Amino acid sequence: QAAGVDYERMIAGEYKLLIEPIAYFTHNGQYYCMTATEAGLYDQLAGGSLRRTMTSLTHKNLPLSMFLEFSDLGISAWGGSTTGTQNNSDIINTLGVGIVWFDEIPPEGEIEAPDVEYRVDTDVITTVTLRTDTDLTPDNPASVTFSILGTSYRVNNIVIPAGDSQKVWVKWHTPSTPQTVTITVSVSGAYTAQDTFVAKIVDLNEHIPPDPVATDTNPSYTLPSLPSETQKLTANWGVWSCYWVPVWVWCDHGEDGGHWVDEGYWEYEYTGYSASISGVMSLMPDDIVPTASGKAMKSGYGVKQDVTATLSTDAPTSHITHPQTAFSVFPEFQYQTYLRLLQRVSSGRSAKFTFQPNDFSTYNRTVHFTPIWFPDSTNYTVFTQVWDTWTPDGMLSINLNDYVSINGSLYDDWYTNRE
Repeated sequence: QAAGVDYERMIAGEYKLLIEPIAYFTHNGQYYCMTATEAGLYDQLAGGSLRRTMTSLTHKNLPLSMFLEFSDLGISAWGGSTTGTQNNSDIINTLGVGIVWFDEIPPEGEIEAPDVEYRVDTDVITTVTLRTDTDLTPDNPASVTFSILGTSYRVNNIVIPAGDSQKVWVKWHTPSTPQTVTITVSVSGAYTAQDTFVAKIVDLNEHIPPDPVATDTNPSYTLPSLPSETQKLTANWGVWSCYWVPVWVWCDHGEDGGHWVDEGYWEYEYTGYSASISGVMSLMPDDIVPTASGKAMKSGYGVKQDVTATLSTDAPTSHITHPQTAFSVFPEFQYQTYLRLLQRVSSGRSAKFTFQPNDFSTYNRTVHFTPIWFPDSTNYTVFTQVWDTWTPDGMLSINLNDYVSINGSLYDDWYTNRE
């Protein structure tokens, strides 16, 4: 009760508890308390001082005290070593975190839930995290093969320093029909926590709202709150490379002379990449609404929408996809049940979307009709999500919303013909 959440409601499956163990310690004469994530970030900023002086606590016992067996809340399950010293990247991204949930265990024999969901006819990226206990070099690289719908995609010449990791991915195009696809991954020279993915490919266009009619009523309607859907605005990943640093040593043969021997070593470099998504949305009365004024209109008429989603990244095109999917949900349906898949009218890193032509519009307008019963003196707010901007670090997404002000209905205009 102190947290403001009823216990019975909490255990009913609506909530999850995120747990992070904390360590209290003295370092360089200062008192600290840190989670594993904070310790990893601090160690990066401090040039590895924690790892050098407090390895067992900050890079072993604390991060390994708790980790996920199943991916959840955007955090990956841990499939690496559970005994050794861990690197900062794995600590920050995966370790030292627990999640408690209260869902009932599904009965045996149920269809396995998909690991990832894609849209039909879409460019997507499937990623695994590759780890190694030994140096992977150009002389001894790793390779990964993704098998998807009868096609093999092979990634070769992967180099990673011992004890570290890297994301490895394939960019591919989904089929045009809904289906479930099993993706298998085979690895040579390293290991990954997951070697099989179940991908559910869905068609969002299957949830078109029904035809609104002039006789519709909804006297018990209450205005819903906007959805609080998860969004991912930024992504970070990187690629290892390495080069040979020669160290020439003279090998003396005495009177017979000698020869030079290269006793050099491989030096690794990590090239980091990032991506972010931003967006703007405009909801306005349709251009042919006769009594609209700015964002004010009467109910029963159509609204038009313009969405622009922009990807910003320093990565090459092989690492990313552009924004591809946008869809809207509506307050008359409590932002549930029905959605409109928007049409992409321009592509690229800055993609633009609008409503598709409405089958119920006499003039085939790209609109959504507001219900004639919608309450007066109320904002009619449309909620739009932009999906399918894929990176090796997952899918970027952004939530947008905008409104028109409703006051009166089309009956007030003595106008009985639909657009």
